[in-house]
Amino acid sequence: MSRAAIAVLAISGQALLNPDELGRHRDEVRAARRAARSVATLVREGYRVVVVHGNGPQVGRELLRNEETATKAPPRPIDACVAATCGTVGYLLATEARNELRRLRITKGVSVLLLWTLVGLDDPAFRKPDRALGPVFNAWRARAQRPGEVQFTEVDGGWQRVVPGPRPLEVLNLDAIEALLDRGQLVICGGGGVPVAVDARGQFVGVEAVVDEDLTAALLAEHLGAELLTFVTDSDQVFANLGRTDQRALDRVTASDVRALAASGQLAASGLERKVEAALEFVEDGGLRAIITSADRFAAALADRAGTRITRVVDDGPVRRQIDLFPLAGEGASPMEDDA
Repeated sequence: MSRAAIAVLAISGQALLNPDELGRHRDEVRAARRAARSVATLVREGYRVVVVHGNGPQVGRELLRNEETATKAPPRPIDACVAATCGTVGYLLATEARNELRRLRITKGVSVLLLWTLVGLDDPAFRKPDRALGPVFNAWRARAQRPGEVQFTEVDGGWQRVVPGPRPLEVLNLDAIEALLDRGQLVICGGGGVPVAVDARGQFVGVEAVVDEDLTAALLAEHLGAELLTFVTDSDQVFANLGRTDQRALDRVTASDVRALAASGQLAASGLERKVEAALEFVEDGGLRAIITSADRFAAALADRAGTRITRVVDDGPVRRQIDLFPLAGEGASPMEDDA
């Protein structure tokens, strides 16, 4: 049974499907390979690792396939699209993580798990959907989409479907994650999870919504008693007053300082509000530290040399020595775990 400290790594969907690329299969494989290096870095540091990956852009593409093939195959609901993309992204990440661990000569099992995430039907998000997904339609095509059932918002170039983004209340298969971690497995979990709710009959039912992967990652980190929560996105770190003359990078900051910056609107232009909120929830609930950075800067951020590091109290300790990223030829590497 492994008793090493736990780290939860949240990888954004944008980091796995670069909008600057065409989104071909080989592009997704390349992105998964980049992300796998961050996963392997945590394993080399000796953590038991849980990966929570985003899949918003991937769900959007699945909805586009629904639209384009609607006359040939019945469209799937949002929760089924979430499950399908979780499987695809999880497969790609697991494959590249195995390859990277093998390259580093680390023996570690890798498991992919589909999350069932409980949400409340009384969540305000169901009354005011605000998560835009899927293709952009012109006005007449938007009006033709399941009248009365699908809501749209106006965006540049047309209209886009919006769906609820309820808060995660509980991960229903948390015990499976704990069991896999205890067996020394690297666990990869899909998105914010497939959203399910309890209906009036007391039955679990899928709901047409998406759950934010960052909030689910924070919830998992809290319930697992994780020491570290990390976020890999397309930004190297968080900036206050981004794009203004008084822009400044946030390096080592306390949760109270970040909370004050967010309340004053100084983080509004960063595009990282959900990640910051998830990081604050984790730290304020007792987590040791949260890190927000990019895949390229992840190893340096883990060594306290890059990224944004959020803690409960002032962290003015010395910067760590550089992580040994390149072991000598013939030198093995293995996670620092106690197995009995």
